[in-house]
Amino acid sequence: MGPCCVLHTVLVPILAIAVTLFVSAIADAQPSDHERYLAQLIEQAQEKKLAEQREWHLLLHYRKGLFGGYESEQDDPRFFMSSKGKTDPEAELSATLAQFFSDELVGRSQQPAQCAFVARYHWLKEQLAFDSNRLLPRVCERFQHWYDDFDVDSISLIFPSSFLNNPASMFGHTLFRVDQKGQTEQTRILSYTINYAADVPPNSGFLYPVRGIFGSYRGYFSTIPYYLKVQQYRDIENRDIWEYRLNLTGDQLRRFLMHTWELGNAYFDYFYFKENCSYHLLALLDYADPTLHLTDEFMLWTVPADTVRLIVSKPGLASTGTYRPSRSTVIKRKREVLPASERDLAHRVTQDIGELTSPAFVQLTPAKQAFVLDLASDYLRYQIETTRKDPKPELKERNRAVLTARSQLRIPSEEFTVRPFAKQPELGHKMLQASLGGGWRNNDTFEEATFRGGYHDLLDPEAGYTPNAQIEMAAVTVRHYNRADQTRVERATLLNLLSLSPMDSVFHSPSWRLGVGMNTIHHNECRLCSNGVFNAGVGGAKEFRLLSREVLFAFADAEANISRAYHGLHRVGGGATVGMLADLTERWKIMATGSYLYFPLGDKSDDFRWHVGSRFTVSRNWAVRLEYNHRDHDNDVLFRVQAFF
Repeated sequence: MGPCCVLHTVLVPILAIAVTLFVSAIADAQPSDHERYLAQLIEQAQEKKLAEQREWHLLLHYRKGLFGGYESEQDDPRFFMSSKGKTDPEAELSATLAQFFSDELVGRSQQPAQCAFVARYHWLKEQLAFDSNRLLPRVCERFQHWYDDFDVDSISLIFPSSFLNNPASMFGHTLFRVDQKGQTEQTRILSYTINYAADVPPNSGFLYPVRGIFGSYRGYFSTIPYYLKVQQYRDIENRDIWEYRLNLTGDQLRRFLMHTWELGNAYFDYFYFKENCSYHLLALLDYADPTLHLTDEFMLWTVPADTVRLIVSKPGLASTGTYRPSRSTVIKRKREVLPASERDLAHRVTQDIGELTSPAFVQLTPAKQAFVLDLASDYLRYQIETTRKDPKPELKERNRAVLTARSQLRIPSEEFTVRPFAKQPELGHKMLQASLGGGWRNNDTFEEATFRGGYHDLLDPEAGYTPNAQIEMAAVTVRHYNRADQTRVERATLLNLLSLSPMDSVFHSPSWRLGVGMNTIHHNECRLCSNGVFNAGVGGAKEFRLLSREVLFAFADAEANISRAYHGLHRVGGGATVGMLADLTERWKIMATGSYLYFPLGDKSDDFRWHVGSRFTVSRNWAVRLEYNHRDHDNDVLFRVQAFF
């Protein structure tokens, strides 16, 4: 081979490699088409100031800070595409656009960004008119299957009433039900719900409200069959349920569900009083219809009943509430319409199936037999559900026997309308209360002002609230004594809970109360002394209908006091309280109590106390009260005007 051939053989491959590397370097120096398009989209978004728009802030749950800037209420880092996304809407928008081009799996659901954050994608697509040839849209099978399964026709707001025996439910609860096309009122129980709740470990007990106040739990959205929630609230916890169908358009329904899907990708820190079951549900409605501004109404705390009142107050947003009574309410109302002999017969049937052949039962008309058997079955199912962890086998056997006897009658049950004991929540007074008053104490006159953060006491107007239940929190009374020329904090209530559960032959739940706070006492040589109080009691109640409605109750009490008025600065003891709560008219209610407590520990002393209070409702959010308090040689008469807001 000659020298020229050798040179050609060596140089040609080298030149080819050099050319290839040169072309590759030029290509690398030029941005790819998707990079150019991403830069174009980011520039358009900045020109349109999309990061400042309300809908972007709703999607990312941004709130303006007290000192400027923004911070998202979302607490899961996986919800953000930018490391600065929690506090920088602009950075999050740019990072989100970039992620739409990526195959990376993101969010708690581990999907491409277009599918994990489908509401963001569709909103940005509307605003920027994505070119599908340059930003290829993905097929989001998981989302589409989830969405299609709902077959959504409408959304209903669901409000289970308060339940004092569970700290998580003391103020009630709210959730949404997704109503499907073609469903009726009878089949809606098969729908799915959208629920937001704290992830609370089992057996958390009284640690739940303490940790919940400070956001120690994570809150998650979930979809749960409605019949399971009805079983929990109506059948097990015996809570009445109110349902409000919301009037959302087809586009609003789609936005609602798309954002629900996104929120399944993350968690919020759950705060019992503020960012709770109601607050973040309102955020879903705000995104569905950004003109609503529902979450803006709640700055310090969010109470479920207040959110119901707010939604119902929006013109055209919600329909009239539909009532779903608890099983205990059904039983009580059915018992009311029966004479005493038939009430007793229905109860005896639940104890002894042999009563079905007794003369008392056989002599009834078929319609009355059917009603008695329906009532007996209701009660047996109530017992089974409320003791579901270890129900007695004989309860199910008796219920089968009752249902067998009922089927043999071969007549339909008569339609029975159940009237609620408490009116729908939107008719209730507002949560905050302020009052002005004056009166006489011993040899002095006074004026006072009270503020109460929540929620309801036994003498407040009862419409819209659970009867015979009291929850008072964060109440302070400042009083000025004229002769003593002294202004002082007269009373302060941290927490005051009371539940009266009237007993009868069927229901035997105890009544109870718990209080923590301070008051002003006259004891020994101290005429106006602050007195720390912790008290608790357990007892029973009985309801009568002598005039309108009266509840008699009695408690066994324990109490501890701390004050400089006592020898040793404290005393501990116990005693008993008896009382009566009575509705004289729809607007006028009275309560009277009498107590005796003996304190053998610390300052050895005893107290005779009695209280008489009367409330007259002027309007839903206005009332007047006249009260008398006696404690040993200390007498107090007070008249005050209350406003709820």
